Amino acid sequence: MTQNPPKFRREPAKQRKEALVLATLSLIAEQGVRGATVREIAKRANVTQGLIRYHFSSKEELISAAYSHHMSSMTDLTTAPSAKDNASAKSRLAIFVASGLKPPVCDPNSVSLWASFLNKVREDPQMQQIHKQTYFDFRDRLEALISEALIEAGVVVSPQQLRHYAIACNATIDGLWMEGGALPEAFEPGELPEIGLRSVGAIIGLDLHEAGEQP
Repeated sequence: MTQNPPKFRREPAKQRKEALVLATLSLIAEQGVRGATVREIAKRANVTQGLIRYHFSSKEELISAAYSHHMSSMTDLTTAPSAKDNASAKSRLAIFVASGLKPPVCDPNSVSLWASFLNKVREDPQMQQIHKQTYFDFRDRLEALISEALIEAGVVVSPQQLRHYAIACNATIDGLWMEGGALPEAFEPGELPEIGLRSVGAIIGLDLHEAGEQP
C-alpha cells in the first residue's frame, strides 16, 4: 500500500511577514540599515526576493515594519511584568521602571538596533510617524501607572502636572537605558534599575525603591 505524500502547507501570511521582519532586524543589528538589502534579507530569511516584494511594496516599508516591531516589542517587554492584578499600583509602577532598565529590554543589541534606525527616522516621514506613535504609547502607559500610584497614595495632581511627571520620568528611563546598553560594563548588576527607581520616585514624590524590592 502506497502512502500519499504529505501536502505542502503554506505558512500564514502574518507568520511569513514576521519572519521577514526578524531577518531584517538581525541584519540591521550586524550591518546597519544600509546592509539590509532585499537580497541579503531574502538570503537571511531563506526566501526569494519575490516573496519579500509580495508582502512589502518596497524595502522602505519593510524597514519601517522592522522599526515598529522593535520599538513595540521593547514596550511590551517592559509592560508585561507589571501587569499583575494582585500588586499595588506603586509596585506595578516600580516593576515597569525596573523592567525597562534590565535585560532583555536594556542590552547592547536593543540599543544598537535603535541607534541604527536614527538617520532613517530623521529623513523618512513614515519612520517619524512610527517613532512618534511608539513614543506616546510608552509614555501613555507610564503616565497611567504614575496616575494610579499617586491616587493610591492619596496624592492629587493636575492633568498638566501628571503629564510633566510622565515626560520627565520617561526621559530619565530613556537616558539610563541608552547608557546601560551602550556601556553595560560601566554599571554593577542591578545598579541601573535601582537608580531608575530612586530617580522616578524622587520626581513623583513616592518611594519606589522599597516597592521595587517586593516580590
